[in-house]
Amino acid sequence: MRTTLAVALLVVVAAGPRAGSPTKAPPAEAVRAVLDRQVEAWNRGDLEGFMAGYWSSPDLVFQSGATVTRGWQATLDRYRQRYQAEGREMGRLRFEDLDVQVLCADAALVRGRWHLTMKDGSQPNGLFTLLLRRLGSEWRIVHDHTSS
Repeated sequence: MRTTLAVALLVVVAAGPRAGSPTKAPPAEAVRAVLDRQVEAWNRGDLEGFMAGYWSSPDLVFQSGATVTRGWQATLDRYRQRYQAEGREMGRLRFEDLDVQVLCADAALVRGRWHLTMKDGSQPNGLFTLLLRRLGSEWRIVHDHTSS
């Protein structure tokens, strides 16, 4: 009986996670990874890649200034108009002072600062508050309130 138990325990331990094997990231790390991918996409000039961090739904909410934009497509259109229209540039993006608070297994709040560096030397910046939800296995921004 002891030998059987010892063999069973050895099998369980040997089958466990190995160094270098993929594991599920803790929620705060997974949320930060979404934001890291957004920055990387923005800095490549890939607006669709940047938008992959947002919930692809008509229920997505983006607030900035006195404007409320509803829906993934409308948010993409807003970004295109503001950063890719004739004579516009996207600049180089970075996020700073990120504070990720996991609210529950499927929701997180992120506060931070955005900063753009433009070719002309200007540096628009501001604050943001994001609400992310885990939708299936992916974290997505469902509400974005950004100020400059």
